Amino acid sequence: MRLFAEKGDLAEVRCHYADKYETGGELVLPLAREASDGILDYWTAVLSMSTSRLRYIFELRFASGETRFLTEYGFVDAAPRWKHYAGYFFYPYDLPVDRFAMPSWVAGTTFYLVFPDRFANGDRSNDPAWVRPWGEAPTNDSFFGGDIAGIRQRLGWLSDLGVSGLYLTPVFASPSNHKYDPEDYERVDPGLGTNDDLAALVRDAHARGMRVVLDGVFNHSGDRWFAFRDVRERGEASPYRDWFFRIDSFPVDVDAVNYETFANRARSHPKLNTANPELRDYLVGIGERWIREADIDGWRLDVANEVDHRFWRAFRDRVKAAKPDAFIVGEAWHDAIRWLDGAQFDSVMHYPWRDAVIRYLTGQTATSGFAQRTTAIRHMYDAAATPGLMHLLGSHDTARIRSELGGSADRARQAAVLLLTATGAPLVCYGDEVGLEGGEDPDSRRCMEWDRAKQELHILHAYRTLIHARRSRPWLAWGAFDDIVVDDERHVYAYRRTSTGPLAPDGARYDVMYVALNTGTFPSEVCLGEETAPLVDLLSGKPATSRIMLDPAGAAVLVPA
Repeated sequence: MRLFAEKGDLAEVRCHYADKYETGGELVLPLAREASDGILDYWTAVLSMSTSRLRYIFELRFASGETRFLTEYGFVDAAPRWKHYAGYFFYPYDLPVDRFAMPSWVAGTTFYLVFPDRFANGDRSNDPAWVRPWGEAPTNDSFFGGDIAGIRQRLGWLSDLGVSGLYLTPVFASPSNHKYDPEDYERVDPGLGTNDDLAALVRDAHARGMRVVLDGVFNHSGDRWFAFRDVRERGEASPYRDWFFRIDSFPVDVDAVNYETFANRARSHPKLNTANPELRDYLVGIGERWIREADIDGWRLDVANEVDHRFWRAFRDRVKAAKPDAFIVGEAWHDAIRWLDGAQFDSVMHYPWRDAVIRYLTGQTATSGFAQRTTAIRHMYDAAATPGLMHLLGSHDTARIRSELGGSADRARQAAVLLLTATGAPLVCYGDEVGLEGGEDPDSRRCMEWDRAKQELHILHAYRTLIHARRSRPWLAWGAFDDIVVDDERHVYAYRRTSTGPLAPDGARYDVMYVALNTGTFPSEVCLGEETAPLVDLLSGKPATSRIMLDPAGAAVLVPA
């Protein structure tokens, strides 16, 4: 459990609870002040329940010495003794403790985003006639011939990198290079391969211990999709007219765009009315179909925050029935608490964390500001969602992290250190591991750089080392996070990750990792506390102690030797 209070307002917090309705008496559990973000203090405790029905209140001792009780009815001066625990907060049977049921394979997984047309060309026979030379500067209309065969041929690269989760941007039939305007949800785009090719890729990935997540575009379709074509041809007589969010008049006019579209600007992206029961049944069937046909391991859901909540609940039910450990990730660029209720998504793409990293490493935020902001971010959602939150430095929709950081390889390496030692499930955008650059879309969607002479090996080493380290330490997904050094003057930041915390399994072995960064322009010594055990820096491979010297724009990741 977690209680938020104004910074410095409380000196002590205790939870009074009854875990057996009407019987068993009242128990007391102290909360610890876990962290502060400069505005709020976060008080937490782990409450082991013997039943799913729980009544509780908080006893608050203020810094002023006053004691009050926080109840469902507000603040009271004395411990209430109300019949049936009336006024106590209630945690009932319909909110089971394991309501998130995070797939067990997610902890320790680093995901890798593949934009198929730009990753690798493995079959030139399916290239369009207008394919461009690999590595040419991309435009909105460029095709480079990347395909599913190319991904299969490069699985060795991904295995060597250590990633164990693939996220593919859309692969279904579409006239565009990005495939976010689906023409046919039931067929792989011929330029990328066939349905059998996709199933073969999943089999090959599974054989290497990798899971595969596809991109589901259910907020809108493409204007060539059969239902929209029918509405254009038959107008009000079309049985699919209510499958679309809003059509202002008939006939449909794609030049005047007299219908609702994605982002109110994409004429080829008519917005879907996901509240329509027939459409909902068709699309959740697509979510199930590709699990049964290709054995995929989950879905990343495009524009997820603009789709009807009832649709996502139905989608989750059908997908989880087909594969209970399927992973469902929503695209959300802001606070996504309304979708992380345990009945819709397992995770969201954690863009607020990305924004904090960029502001910190570009000097827009001081070290203390970054520590406070990320503390607040770590407490945005229910703790049960923490292991699966998809932290990222960039995606096909953003500028490349190295370019965001002014082209600096050292800064990009520091960003990788932050990503791969954070909580949750990190996502690496293809090419970031070799220092690929690129501005906003479409420049961010450059072709993967396979020429080793053009790869930034300094960055690659950090990614490979830390992804493997993370794979062997799945507790990094949920373990405790404690700031050790937050020094604005010297621009030094250090934190400790440990395998303890509210989600630690019973009997878990204690483990620790220390992370330190110097974002300044002078060397700085960092003291990581009283650690006496021999340590080793994973990035340099050298022995270390709890006192280390960091170069400007340097980083260290220390673990027991």
